[in-house]
Amino acid sequence: MAQCLAPSVQWQMRLTKSSMEPSSMTSKMWNSFSLKQNKKGALKTSTKFRICASSNGTINRMEDLLNLDVSPYTDKIIAEYIWIGGSGTDVRSKSRTISKPVEHPSELPKWNYDGSSTGQAPGEDSEVILYPQAIFKDPFRGGNNILVICDTYTPQGEPIPTNKRAKAAEIFSDPKVVAQVPWFGIEQEYTLLQPNVNWPLGWPTGGYPGPQGPYYCGAGADKSFGRDISDAHYKACLYAGINISGTNGEVMPGQWEFQVGPSVGIEAGDHIWCARYLLERITEQAGVVLTLDPKPIEGDWNGAGCHTNYSTKAMREDGGFEVIKKAILNLSLRHTEHISAYGEGNERRLTGKHETASINQFSWGVANRGCSIRVGRDTEAAGKGYLEDRRPASNMDPYTVTGLLAETTILWEPSLEAEALAAQKLALNV
Repeated sequence: MAQCLAPSVQWQMRLTKSSMEPSSMTSKMWNSFSLKQNKKGALKTSTKFRICASSNGTINRMEDLLNLDVSPYTDKIIAEYIWIGGSGTDVRSKSRTISKPVEHPSELPKWNYDGSSTGQAPGEDSEVILYPQAIFKDPFRGGNNILVICDTYTPQGEPIPTNKRAKAAEIFSDPKVVAQVPWFGIEQEYTLLQPNVNWPLGWPTGGYPGPQGPYYCGAGADKSFGRDISDAHYKACLYAGINISGTNGEVMPGQWEFQVGPSVGIEAGDHIWCARYLLERITEQAGVVLTLDPKPIEGDWNGAGCHTNYSTKAMREDGGFEVIKKAILNLSLRHTEHISAYGEGNERRLTGKHETASINQFSWGVANRGCSIRVGRDTEAAGKGYLEDRRPASNMDPYTVTGLLAETTILWEPSLEAEALAAQKLALNV
């Protein structure tokens, strides 16, 4: 059955035999009928629309309503409240009408939801409160409609355990952190799966494609699977106001990456979560499943990470390379703490193979993608710049990771003994 909102050929829509059979009113017949009626003035309209004929001859005008511009008739807008669910990786949302356009989250009301249905509250006390924190333009509804990133609290005003934003906001509001203007550039990798079979897009069902090599940044029907989804997501992010800086096909076929940043402080987490929500919605429309699993396919295939590039004001100024080395020393001393917060299933990815370091050993190097922390050649040459933390998994919480990086490198001070011992180990490692 043909669908108005069907994915394009690049999304690998497969038509069944029945969908190819003649319908009681084919698209060609409808177009001819529509043209004749338009000549008579019977079907004139001020909006562009496309009507599809289904196999039973009914006319689906849903796309007309989805694209309907209501702004000439009302000042009201739709706000889609978005929050992170109980698993820590799922995004939830629901809509409400707002009386007029808004420009700042403070203009929006708090709202509540049933936390017992998201794994975030018991049934006998299930109310969780949504606090609006960041606003983005809604690329699905258009106009003045908005997406609202929220965090979650008890009715008494305490952040619930899955609210990682509250802790990060506390770190980023510390005067020492504010003074360092922390920048983040986050590389979000993800994998597209065929529905119902839990197998990567473009792979033969139950089988494997050719070995890795031609797929990274590749082009061609035998190398690139899901480009339309990546491109649609790119434009949706730009429309929404997300600070997306690029995309590329990844090493494993069916795997993609987008980059967000540089973003300052808490903004990095807000932008990543909104970008993830947009990707969930776009793959939903395409009939493709999105996974952030850090190792979706076992064996000789790359996993999926969320490499986090990071710098402070001191790192970006002259002499910054020494500041970067001190930050790396601090990170080495808190390796276990960071790993425990860098995503579930990360041990399946951080094996020391496939461009990863071992999860059990901290390491750093210049231009070395097999290290925990990589420093770029240009940073070494300039004597200032940034570092890349390659440990976070694709399903990491960006609030947790960015907050920990700032806390460990700006606020936390190791003992002199621990610092000296770590410096010796790192010197041997390099």
